[in-house]
Amino acid sequence: MAKKVKISDLVLRDAHQSLHATRMTTADMLPALERLDNIGYESLEAWGGATFDSCIRFLNEDPWERLRTLKAKLPKTPIMMLLRGQNLLGYRHYADDVVDKFVEKAAENGVGVFRIFDACNDPRNLKRAADAAKKTGKHVQMAISYATTPYHTKEIYADLAKSYAEFGADSICIKDMSGLLKPYDAYELVKAIKAKVDIPVQIHTHATTGLSVATLAKAAEAGADVLDTVISSMAMGTSHSPTETVVEMFKGTPYDTGLDIKSLLDIAAYFREVRKKYAKFESSFLGADTRILASQVPGGMLSNLENQLKEQGASDKIDDVLKEIQVVQADCGYIPLVTPTSQIVGTQAVFNVLFGRYNKLTQETRDLLVGKYGATPAKPNADLVKKALEQNKMDKVVTCRPADLIPMEWDKMVAEAKENGGNGSDEDVLTYAMFPKVAPKFFKERANGPVKSESFAVAKSSASGNGGSYSVNVNGTSYNVTTGPAGDTMSVNVNGTAYNVTFGAAGAAPAVAAAGSTGGADIKAPVAGTVLKIIAQNGTNVKSGETVMMIESMKMELEVKATGNGPVQWSVSQGAAITAGQVLGTIGGGAAAPAPAAPAASAAAPAAPVSNGGTAVNAPVAGTFLKAVVAEGASVTAGQTIIMIESMKMELEVKATAAGSVHFLASAGSAITAGQALAEIK
Repeated sequence: MAKKVKISDLVLRDAHQSLHATRMTTADMLPALERLDNIGYESLEAWGGATFDSCIRFLNEDPWERLRTLKAKLPKTPIMMLLRGQNLLGYRHYADDVVDKFVEKAAENGVGVFRIFDACNDPRNLKRAADAAKKTGKHVQMAISYATTPYHTKEIYADLAKSYAEFGADSICIKDMSGLLKPYDAYELVKAIKAKVDIPVQIHTHATTGLSVATLAKAAEAGADVLDTVISSMAMGTSHSPTETVVEMFKGTPYDTGLDIKSLLDIAAYFREVRKKYAKFESSFLGADTRILASQVPGGMLSNLENQLKEQGASDKIDDVLKEIQVVQADCGYIPLVTPTSQIVGTQAVFNVLFGRYNKLTQETRDLLVGKYGATPAKPNADLVKKALEQNKMDKVVTCRPADLIPMEWDKMVAEAKENGGNGSDEDVLTYAMFPKVAPKFFKERANGPVKSESFAVAKSSASGNGGSYSVNVNGTSYNVTTGPAGDTMSVNVNGTAYNVTFGAAGAAPAVAAAGSTGGADIKAPVAGTVLKIIAQNGTNVKSGETVMMIESMKMELEVKATGNGPVQWSVSQGAAITAGQVLGTIGGGAAAPAPAAPAASAAAPAAPVSNGGTAVNAPVAGTFLKAVVAEGASVTAGQTIIMIESMKMELEVKATAAGSVHFLASAGSAITAGQALAEIK
């Protein structure tokens, strides 16, 4: 029998995560909260996902304070959070004591609904978080990560829902992160799950492929109890179906939501103005992309793949990569593509297209194949598992729950958080545990207060004369800027930091020539990235095919092999930014001359000079100086980590280039440019 459908609105979390890189500030949410609270939503998703990371990394907001503030302003409506099971909100599995404490504190600070999921749909990765959430007395919703593969049938999903109900789940969510769930498939899937469980079923599907509104309609017909939507001014594209559209669709039917359209339109008008503040972060993808029906790549991952290929000079390979993703997904056991598996599978597909299928396995792909992320839905490719075991130097795959291999770590986190600026609260310890490389900077700068969304606007040039159009690249996003004649300087404000940009004549940036060797076999960079670790030191005799270096590219680790036999000589150091095809060193010949650094597109300040007699330690990439790891004047050894920088949301170590006494030329929080001298060693 048909029944009234309930609505959960995602405007406070997934909408701006999907559209604006999770940049919406709490201040921009506050004016709408009373109105949202009075609508009659089943819940408001407002925490978890990437919001925690974005708060401390970009907005200088305490995510726990955001949660408390939202709870105080939403007395009627439960706050829902998205929790990645044993991953919590970080990017690794945590020990059980950290999971327990995080869930406890999230409930204390305002979470009313825990939506818990796992990329592998491995119940073992979910049970500890589910048990912890049940102890708090809050609503526990367990989510099925949806994928369309030969393995994933409605019967398998229904059995998974049954196992979640046995855990004590209060409701089940079908989590369709890519917009793959088709209307009639949704109808059959809801029916199958309802036949196995007697708890509410909620539908979460993105608008990316254009299917979402019809899918929600058929799911409701099949008995779905709650639907996820977003207020219209923050809907569609990589976001979700518009709340008002769904409300009107069911008006006067047995599924009528009962929500007031006039009140919803008032909220939509407010967020329509708010959205304008975040135009610089706006996803360029605002329509429907049906390529995702085949590749299953979430919308945000699609734009990321395009940027990665652009960095490698292979923009024309995007369709090849989307096809290859299907192969990699099957070989990895038909893994659903959601954080972090979407990144792992997508990057491996890029490497397969560029270098041949599985000629270069990323470390994360190996770990996925050998069970370190949990059991994959189907059996992975046996030959690929064997290769991964050999490269990981493992005898057998991990068959236990991965977290069983992690010793309890709460006490360790308490001590480390205090050492790194935490205030002693459990919340600060958990903030440090989630993001240990970002939290210290946040703790230091928290007192400065949150970033204001007004600062996201790009300042206009006051210059006059014949203007030129320029492309400024910030964290992988290109912005077209029109300014005055060559030599004009303007201020560009990015994430609250002002950058003075001096423009030359309009035109393409000069190409950077790769370094050449002085004889012997060249070792060339297979892709652009950063040198993570030099395994074979200068002068070491190596054999052809032996791993001699680890590099980082597209957030993944990649081995570099020896190209011949003999002593190796490097022309780059750890932490160096490298370009595809660059000569990194030689075997059996003289060292190659280092490639010149590419000129920075913008600069916060000119590079500090290095005094006579000192050895410079240069920034491998543009970004932010996070912290000095050693004290001013400390004695260091060559290759020792002395600085942490942040670039493109990744933290990178900067190593000493020589032994001696260190003198820093930049300070924590300062913007840095590629090639800028950060320190000198005497």
